[in-house]
Amino acid sequence: DFDKDLPNIAGAKEGLGQYYDIEQTTDLWSFNSGRVQAKMGVNTAEMPAKTPVSFVLLDNHHLSEHGVRYFCARSQQFVLITSNAKHPAFQVTEDNLHIIRGESLPNALIRLKKEYGCERLTVQSGGTINGLFLRKKLIDYVDIVVAPVLIGGKETSTLIDGSSLKSVDELSGIGVLKLIDCTVLQNSYIRLRYRVIA
Repeated sequence: DFDKDLPNIAGAKEGLGQYYDIEQTTDLWSFNSGRVQAKMGVNTAEMPAKTPVSFVLLDNHHLSEHGVRYFCARSQQFVLITSNAKHPAFQVTEDNLHIIRGESLPNALIRLKKEYGCERLTVQSGGTINGLFLRKKLIDYVDIVVAPVLIGGKETSTLIDGSSLKSVDELSGIGVLKLIDCTVLQNSYIRLRYRVIA
């Protein structure tokens, strides 16, 4: 677990703050998953202060009603994307809570733009969500902070997870990148920024 374990690893923990500093400079619309947020403790956390960020979460069953209220308290606008007609969010009435139900990811993003004015969205989730965005060609830029640690393992999540490509016909599902910038950070961290060109 990146957020839980990296702060305890000598050689990696020393520069970790840079990653969180960069994370705070991203778009004012942030996309994540209910699974990641539940793991981070939002279902039992104290209610946070309001931030200038609007959050979009993809979730079917990881957020509790408390977790939904947590994001309503934290967000300018909170948009939940779900296919679960019985999601706890349907029990919450807050002015800034919006639910997109039963839409494909591309259609949900179209609605985000048309109905809520979301022009740019930063995806701050794990490999499974990143894989969904990649395969649907929904990524324009990639901003990666590389920590000086090797993990490995067949069951270890990576930058892009999900189903593997198995044929030449599926090669259209890859992302071809053009380097925009490479910055050497402190403590052997590196920041790589790319534009997706295909």
